[in-house]
Amino acid sequence: MRLLDEPDLPPQINIVPMIDVIFAILTFFIMSTLFLTRSEGLPVSLPKAATAKQQQVPTKITVTVDKDGQVSVNRKPTTVDALEGQVRALVGDNSEVLVIINADEKVGHGQVVTVMDKVRQVQGAKLAIATQKPQ
Repeated sequence: MRLLDEPDLPPQINIVPMIDVIFAILTFFIMSTLFLTRSEGLPVSLPKAATAKQQQVPTKITVTVDKDGQVSVNRKPTTVDALEGQVRALVGDNSEVLVIINADEKVGHGQVVTVMDKVRQVQGAKLAIATQKPQ
């Protein structure tokens, strides 16, 4: 029961819980965007090229040659001899397939040329070499 001489308290909005909810939502969005980066191939140290540009093709196949010389097609290990057959199976009847070669800068030139030669033997496969722009 309220006494007559007590003053009425004005209505208040407590914003502290609202700030907590906003920070929780902000944290969720920040954490979820960190997982949106997509890596096409295995992590390698790409060489730098001043003329590097982005290729826009609907279908991509990534061939990775790591610093130890191990070859992978779309993150699945393979050998150089089996590379042509795997790329041919992935290309199929599609004529708009870009095969991107991610070769570590420490890999020998001869091995990269061998991989490129195997890819070029596949009909309909367009060849690209991944590089980084210098900063």
